[in-house]
Amino acid sequence: MLPLDSCAKATPSAIERLHACEIEEGPADAYCGKLAVWENRESKTGRKINLKIVIMPALSRKSSADPLFLFAGGPGQGAAKIAKNMGGAFRLVQDTRDLVFIDQRGTGDSNPLDCKGDEHDADDLNKALRLEVPLEVFRDCLKKYDADPRLYTTPVAMDDIDEVRRHLGYGQINLWGGSYGTRAALVFLRRHEDAVRSVILDGVAPPDMRLPLWFARDGQRSLDLTLDACTADPGCARRFPDLRGKVKQVLERLERKPRLKLTHPRTGETAEATVSREAIALVIMGALYAPATASLLPRLIEDAAGGNFEGLLALAFMGEASSDTGMSQGMFLSVACAEDMPRIQPADVAASAAGTFLGDAMFRTRMKACEFWPVGKVPPEYYQPVVSDKPTLVLSGRLDPVTPPAWGEGVAKHLSNSRHIVVPGAGHGASSAGCVPKLIRQFLEDGSAKSLDAACVEHVHRPPFFVTYSGPEAGPVPEARK
Repeated sequence: MLPLDSCAKATPSAIERLHACEIEEGPADAYCGKLAVWENRESKTGRKINLKIVIMPALSRKSSADPLFLFAGGPGQGAAKIAKNMGGAFRLVQDTRDLVFIDQRGTGDSNPLDCKGDEHDADDLNKALRLEVPLEVFRDCLKKYDADPRLYTTPVAMDDIDEVRRHLGYGQINLWGGSYGTRAALVFLRRHEDAVRSVILDGVAPPDMRLPLWFARDGQRSLDLTLDACTADPGCARRFPDLRGKVKQVLERLERKPRLKLTHPRTGETAEATVSREAIALVIMGALYAPATASLLPRLIEDAAGGNFEGLLALAFMGEASSDTGMSQGMFLSVACAEDMPRIQPADVAASAAGTFLGDAMFRTRMKACEFWPVGKVPPEYYQPVVSDKPTLVLSGRLDPVTPPAWGEGVAKHLSNSRHIVVPGAGHGASSAGCVPKLIRQFLEDGSAKSLDAACVEHVHRPPFFVTYSGPEAGPVPEARK
């Protein structure tokens, strides 16, 4: 743990170091800026990189001195890059606290380790539906980077964040992390505990998680919950009998006959394309992240079992139009190849993938680049549980396919002043579900989770299933959803 230096009060010094954001820089009424840091923090020689900063200032004149620093997911997503999207979920917090978004090194506008294929690939169905990311694309990206990918691990990045904190004049800060951002927050807590007032972890992915080893197992759990919920719903069960069998039927059909005649959901052109079992499995996995899209799965799986894959194909292209939420794939590899893959053995992959719809697809494709990606070092204690008595609110969505409640429970055991709240109807990310924003605000105001009345989360339910393309079955609202 590094010592906390003496800092002046944030307001107005933090804002004075930035400038009003231009339209292309960040949200309206926010402040933007950059801070140059050493890429090699240890030697303090060579290249410097700029870290992008966005602050959405507190709205009340009686604002608190301690801001909320927000860490994005991935790894590979830049918090400042998506501040416009993230900020809305924390409006209640912004009443009294600055919201601080920083593009972690290698993401967003902080010397991003972006790596993309041909931008026209999405127009070609065969290329767009190809699961394998060509390894030569990653090799080419490595040659073009003005960066040393070994220096983009989480511990190095968290020391960056503390330097930004000091540059802005903040003393103690509150942390919020979502998904991989929870790992970042935990690492910051361990390395800079004196600088932390409180922590919020949403969808916990701790340093010892071994990404993406457990995706197949946890994804299968989420799919099983969805299928069981359909079976328990009379309308869904009547329209889509034996849904579990139909998932198996769809995936086995693609193994035998992957060539399909499809209409491209973006261009409207019809063509034959190869649709692999793994590609559709990943579409199903992606739909499970949000209960709203998971509610479409029974209808789309039923259609696919009858030979119509258009609906599932449309899901695959849902996020294509927005580049602001794009991931820096090189930064993902710099983190996962250094921090996770060295601790994963082939036998681990086989065991975790057995009997799951997703299987070992991630390891046969995306993670192959770790065979040649430059690998950084992490401290020996990196994989030990983070132990702290700082007030911590741990949030988990019961339906989460990648960071289910078991991960939050495991981390909370070592945080003596923590409370773990499971939101029944939430998927990957619970901070904006139902009454949770109010709980977050109350937690930050009290500086403790012990007195929170969290009974309200029991009213957050899975949305009803779409039995037709128009929506749920017409009829009275079930008692549990009133």
